[in-house]
Formats: sequence, C-alpha cells, structure tokens
Amino acid sequence: EDIEILGSRVLVMGLTFKENCPDLRNTRVIDVINDLDSYGIHVDVHDPYAKSDLAKSEYDISLTETLEAGVYDGILLAVPHDYYRTMGLVDIRKLGRKKHVFFDLKHMFGIADSDLRL
Repeated sequence: EDIEILGSRVLVMGLTFKENCPDLRNTRVIDVINDLDSYGIHVDVHDPYAKSDLAKSEYDISLTETLEAGVYDGILLAVPHDYYRTMGLVDIRKLGRKKHVFFDLKHMFGIADSDLRL
C-alpha cells in the first residue's frame, strides 16, 4: 500500500541555517517546506534551537513543540542538530506511522537507515 501524498503529514526536523545554532537567516529548509506544502502535504516543523517568535515572523511557521509518536507519513531530518543525534534513530522513527518514509537529508545516520538519499 502506497502513502497518499495529498493530505499526508510530514515532520521536518530542523529549520535553522546550520546545526546547533539558532540562526534562521538564509535557511534553505524553508524552500523544502514550501515545496512540500505546494503538494498539499501538511508540514509540521520542529527545531529545538530556533526561536518560535522568529520562525513565525520571518517565515510564518509555527514550530511544533511536542513530538508525538505514530502520526507522520514522512519524516525529513533536515538539520543534523545534536538534539536529534541524542534522540536517536529508533525514537525518531517512532514518530512515523507504521508505514512511513524517513529521509535523512544531511546523512546524520547510516545510509541503510534512510529510506531516501540525495
């Protein structure tokens, strides 16, 4: 069974320009978020380093504060924060539904751990 793209729910992990830094200026993650949104995908964005008020004022993004297990059709690890490394692959994968896609954009984990690679 395939995952329906329209109306699916994707978690983007990381919004900042680089890892372990609160700087949102020049972040390219916003382009990925906008692209996903253009396909009718509901996008949640989590970033423990970003300031919520700046994400809202600069990009009109309300950061997801609490991560809920078993709700995402897709998980996109966009910024390799130490927070996510400490969280670990098993707990990150638990955020996805039984059938989900995990994409490790920055190769934080091993090649076999990601469903997609660039």
